[in-house]
Amino acid sequence: MTKPAGVREAAIPALAEVFREHGYAGASLALLCARAGLGKGSLYHAFPGGKAEMAEAVLDAIGAWFEAELYAPLREEPDPHAAIGRMFHAVKGYFQSGRRACLVGAFALSDDRDRFATRIADYFRAWRDALADALRRAGRDDAAALAEDTVLAIQGGLVLARALDDPMVFGRLLARLETRLNG
Repeated sequence: MTKPAGVREAAIPALAEVFREHGYAGASLALLCARAGLGKGSLYHAFPGGKAEMAEAVLDAIGAWFEAELYAPLREEPDPHAAIGRMFHAVKGYFQSGRRACLVGAFALSDDRDRFATRIADYFRAWRDALADALRRAGRDDAAALAEDTVLAIQGGLVLARALDDPMVFGRLLARLETRLNG
């Protein structure tokens, strides 16, 4: 028998995709159960706080991934150019080359934004600040503005790639941004 913690951890990626595809409001219990492969009782046993707890767990998982794969390397990697290159590689993989929307961005644009306002702001602030740190260490005088522009461009690139149903838009954007940041 699987422990509730194991059920919880196993369900998080599936729950994330439901929230990514349907938003917080549109993520019905039926969709969440079906995608997680769990009955209502099992899902509530793993997430007694209901849908809000599920969304918080998803945001925790996203935050942990970004901290490990982007933010910490950007802050700590001795070679800032390598860290920036690693960031672009990770971003391309995480967002499936522009085929996958940003869940945190989707929450930021939704009517439920206020429910997660602090988490959303922390995500974008951490990314911007970690990138600015790497850019400063790389000798860029315009590090703060360039970091902010880069995060803005990545988010806009995701939207445009999905709107045009052309993931190559996102790939081209990442290549231009990486050249700009390491140039």
